[in-house]
Amino acid sequence: MPKIRRPKTRQEFRYRRHNRVRQRLIGTTERPRLVVFRSLKHIYAQIVDDTTNRTLAAVSDHKLEGKKSAKSTEVGKLIAQKAKDAGFSRVVFDRAGYRYHGRVKAVADGAREGGLEF
Repeated sequence: MPKIRRPKTRQEFRYRRHNRVRQRLIGTTERPRLVVFRSLKHIYAQIVDDTTNRTLAAVSDHKLEGKKSAKSTEVGKLIAQKAKDAGFSRVVFDRAGYRYHGRVKAVADGAREGGLEF
């Protein structure tokens, strides 16, 4: 039996956490998955339908101005608007292995302000 290698980098630890979270979360056609990706400079949000393996909407903060947390809230509002235009009001929130605080929480709060239900 091969030995399982221990992750060494922060990205590998996050990827493992993301896989653990993804075992429970599945985006369906009626209730797609809202995924957040956070880099050091930017934040991205996507709405994904896992049954058809398609990205339905995507938003990033590249064109926005201000502090990172304020931009994250705006990203949440923009993704909520795109979801409503596509006909979705309920989503499953996928934090992608990140802790639910800071910019990830700001995206979730902005999406709730925009009218999405988790």
